[in-house]
Amino acid sequence: MSDHAKPDRLDAYPHRQRITTRWHDNDIYGHVNNVVYYAFFDTAVNTYLIEQAGLDISNGQVIGLVVESHCNYFSPVGFPQQIIAGVRVEKLGNSSVRYEVGIFGGDESTASAQGHFVHVFVDRDSGRPVAIPEEMRHAIARLQA
Repeated sequence: MSDHAKPDRLDAYPHRQRITTRWHDNDIYGHVNNVVYYAFFDTAVNTYLIEQAGLDISNGQVIGLVVESHCNYFSPVGFPQQIIAGVRVEKLGNSSVRYEVGIFGGDESTASAQGHFVHVFVDRDSGRPVAIPEEMRHAIARLQA
C-alpha cells in the first residue's frame, strides 16, 4: 500500500456495481488474491459500458483496450462476500478514459482497495485509436468526478 493513498468513501463514486466473490478468488492466505481486483475493475467498467453506453463487445467496430492499471490495497475481502465496485471517471479524452474504481466489502463505506485503469478506444479491425462514439461519450461523462 502506498503511504500517500487513502481509502475513498463509497459516496465518491457515481456508479456502483455489485459483484459476488467466487471460491477460486481466495488465495492460500484466505482472502481475495490481489490480481482478482483487476478483474473486478474490468467487470464493473465493462458492465457499465455494455448496459449504459452501448458497447457491443461481440460485433461493435469500436472496442476499449486497457493500457494502464494500478491498485492500492487497504483491507482484505474474501469468499463468500458481496462487494460493491464504485466507478468514476477522472479524465475523459478524445480516444481514452481514465476510470477510478473502489472496491467495498459488504456494507463498508470505506474502500478495501482502489485504483484506476485506462481504456484507449480503437477500431476493432485496424487496432488504431478512434474518437469515442458520442453515445458512449455521453454515458462515460455521467461518471466524471
